[in-house]
Amino acid sequence: MNWRNLFWVECRKLRRSKVIWIAVAAVFLTAGILFVGGLEVYHGSEVHYGLKVMRDGMRYLENAGWYMDEVQPWTFFFVIPGMTALFGSYLSVREQEEDTMKSLRLIPLQEIDLMRVKMILTLLFSIGLSMLCFGITFLTEAVLHIEDLSASFVFMLWKEYVLGGIGIFFAVFPIIAFAAGRQKNCWSVFLFTEIYSVFGLFAGMADRVKDFYPITAVFNVSGYQIASMERRMISVVVLLLCGCLGIFWIRKKCDMIRGEKRNGTK
Repeated sequence: MNWRNLFWVECRKLRRSKVIWIAVAAVFLTAGILFVGGLEVYHGSEVHYGLKVMRDGMRYLENAGWYMDEVQPWTFFFVIPGMTALFGSYLSVREQEEDTMKSLRLIPLQEIDLMRVKMILTLLFSIGLSMLCFGITFLTEAVLHIEDLSASFVFMLWKEYVLGGIGIFFAVFPIIAFAAGRQKNCWSVFLFTEIYSVFGLFAGMADRVKDFYPITAVFNVSGYQIASMERRMISVVVLLLCGCLGIFWIRKKCDMIRGEKRNGTK
């Protein structure tokens, strides 16, 4: 089977899954909670952070860019990592759970190609959730104060969301790959990833540790966190190492399946 057919087959299988709808609902719920929180009035000195400004005596939502800026860390810590891990692990172990692996072994199919397609879909899913967050927040900001949103400001936040979605995939890729090799339950993977993400909040409190912890490294790479080029490169290397570790475990799983195929044909 070629890659196009593999993509088509995997997408068709996803129509039976509720994972995508659960993820979309989680994004909207988080965005709704933060919108309500933004109705409170900010009291404090005027804050300038990059192109973002917070002014005293105004509701949080009345500050242009606050909503787009605030939704990002909440979803990147509590929603997108867990949902990406749930989606990726569901794709990876679905054949075993639905007992269709025996049928797949009769097809002249390279396991590594199938896993590549599953991981590419997982990457697109992570980016898609991030873009959904961007779309919700941008439309909200446009309704509230379109005249205060400059093209450079919107592009900067769009870039943060895109790079953040890619970074989150790399941060959770080793978890997905390990779970695929060990045939772990999807929801246990989701729970572990949520704990892993919450630990990122504590890592973010330590100035140097946050450059090395994968979840917080994402914020350096995306540009959400203002960081020096040295710290940004450290975070890039950390995420690339996560990718290499994930590839190692994926290949290990494929080699194991290949070995089972050979034993079955003897």
